[in-house]
Amino acid sequence: MSKPDETVKVVVRIRPLFGTEIRDGNLVAATAYADRGQISVKNPKADDSEPPKDFFFDAVFDDKVTQKHIYDVCASSVVDSVLNGYNGTIFAYGQTGAGKTHTMEGKPDPKELRGIIPNSFQHIFEYVANAQDQQFLVRASYLEIYNEEIRDLLSKDPKNSLELKENMDSGVYVKDLTSFVVKNVAEIDHVMQSGKKNRSTGATLMNQTSSRSHSIFTIVVECGESDARGDHIRVGKLNLVDLAGSERQSKVCVWI
Repeated sequence: MSKPDETVKVVVRIRPLFGTEIRDGNLVAATAYADRGQISVKNPKADDSEPPKDFFFDAVFDDKVTQKHIYDVCASSVVDSVLNGYNGTIFAYGQTGAGKTHTMEGKPDPKELRGIIPNSFQHIFEYVANAQDQQFLVRASYLEIYNEEIRDLLSKDPKNSLELKENMDSGVYVKDLTSFVVKNVAEIDHVMQSGKKNRSTGATLMNQTSSRSHSIFTIVVECGESDARGDHIRVGKLNLVDLAGSERQSKVCVWI
């Protein structure tokens, strides 16, 4: 089993113009060149004498990219690493209305519109179902960071503030955070939907139900197996992060 790449990868996805932007006559300012990981930004109101500004990333996608392609390129290898006992984090960053929730969650139907989170659920449990001579335990937890307080979205009282702790064995953890054992896609999706009902939201000019907090949905995958050397257990953790709009945050804190 090879060790996964530990570097942070940054990718950019351009979303299409929508309703009011089209009606107001707005023009597209950014162009993606996927073959060289380049985003070119040009002022639509400038003349040809003003050159575009170019930026380079690990991968870039135009507004026609499919949800499945985003998952295959950006998330599939991270989930594979978690299944092999490593930790990984996936999050979308951007201002309100940039398309973060569409990329991370998408829509349940048709399945082509499902985002990174539901695709990761499917990926994990397909792997578990097809594994040979291995036993799995999958646990899920869900928290939000709101006004610098940590809240358990799966708790009976989600408004209570929890403490961030650290120890030598497990590293950084949240004291008393609820965790549920899940056995299939339906169960883990139910856990997530239950937690989403407790998230702090509010209307903005760009989004009537904008997330006003950072949330972290964590999946811990424990795998036990036996071989000639004895019994072995490996543990991987996947953090799926939904950030509040970047225009209203001074800093982002995510632990891996």
